[in-house]
Amino acid sequence: MRFRSSSAEGTEQIGQRIGRCLNPGDIVCLYGDLGTGKTTLVRGIASTFGIPGRDITSASFTVIAEYPVDPFFYHIDLYRIRNRDDLDSTGIWDLIGGASVSVIEWAENLGELSGQRQGIISIWLSDCGEGVREITMEGIHADTWNNL
Repeated sequence: MRFRSSSAEGTEQIGQRIGRCLNPGDIVCLYGDLGTGKTTLVRGIASTFGIPGRDITSASFTVIAEYPVDPFFYHIDLYRIRNRDDLDSTGIWDLIGGASVSVIEWAENLGELSGQRQGIISIWLSDCGEGVREITMEGIHADTWNNL
């Protein structure tokens, strides 16, 4: 599925719809250059779990932000991860999947997630200029999306 957003509010609204589709164990992988709206999308997703938007910031310096909601919510930012040793030292493999929901910015630094038992949703964000963002998703069924 492909969408366009012309504002931060529009991107957050798309994130809210994504959040309503998520279940425990889901892993949302976000891809896109700096400034394409990844953190804004996370704000929308997190809001469906009762997490205030002001609590969602770029986690570039903390790597993993944990939110003790039900299900447990992880906002993971892998911008500064450069190799497998850096990734493994974060403890990410003990967190994602299972009974939590994880949203991962800069998921290209994660590597392959094959073998995961739960849903993997991949989302690409791109800047089309003049404040317009294109958001392309895989892993959310159109029927689920359309029934929200």
